[in-house]
Amino acid sequence: MGSDIALRFDGDRAYVALNRPDKHNGLTIGMLGDLVDAAHTVAKRKDVRAVILSGNGPSFSSGLDVAKATRDPLAGALNFVPLPWRGTNTFQEACWAWRRLQVPVIAAVHGRCFGGGLQIALAADVRFATPDSEFSVMEAKHGLVPDMTGAATLSRLIGIDKALLLTMTADVVDAAYAERIGLVTEVTDDPVAAAEKLADRIASRSPHAVAGAKRLFERSWHASARRTFGIERATQLPLILRLVTKRDGRSHKEDLIS
Repeated sequence: MGSDIALRFDGDRAYVALNRPDKHNGLTIGMLGDLVDAAHTVAKRKDVRAVILSGNGPSFSSGLDVAKATRDPLAGALNFVPLPWRGTNTFQEACWAWRRLQVPVIAAVHGRCFGGGLQIALAADVRFATPDSEFSVMEAKHGLVPDMTGAATLSRLIGIDKALLLTMTADVVDAAYAERIGLVTEVTDDPVAAAEKLADRIASRSPHAVAGAKRLFERSWHASARRTFGIERATQLPLILRLVTKRDGRSHKEDLIS
């Protein structure tokens, strides 16, 4: 993993930071690959209960560093090809890898959150942002559309009219507007502290139930009612069995003691 992505563990939390502060965390292809690696590293840690995703320096991320990314067209083309066993390319997996995790991912946003940076933040389960944060679906300025899972995440957060408005204009909007339309969960002066406080609250709950909730909504959010009910049952059954087994184990111990 390169130095442009910082990963550290503290207790039951993983902290992942975009670490190219002199460029407002402009994203390179190498950084996207490192984000995927960071997510895979976190996934292997059974002690992690939450991930806090942030950016070092003046901004969360100003988006793709187009000048650097287009310097090597072959690398860009190779990373644009999806891997068949996961259905995403490197650009998409840098975002969607956080959705695949069993633990909640909380984004702490400040400064610019543009383009690919916004799509990374949208892939988190919860987003806290400073009052002076700025957001933009920036791709239209380069004659492009969001292609780092933004269509999937935007469709789950805001209405299609707002999504089209942001995408077709590439307008920069402030944190208050972003919160009002659902891009941001909450505006706060200290997003990292808010993320840590939320991580503590979630850590007090069953990790199996937390993982089940994330998996349930991920699979059913746009599914039909009938399919959703089946996913609910499939998610709930192992949790019920776990509770029953745990209760039976306690009862057996009580019988031995008595």
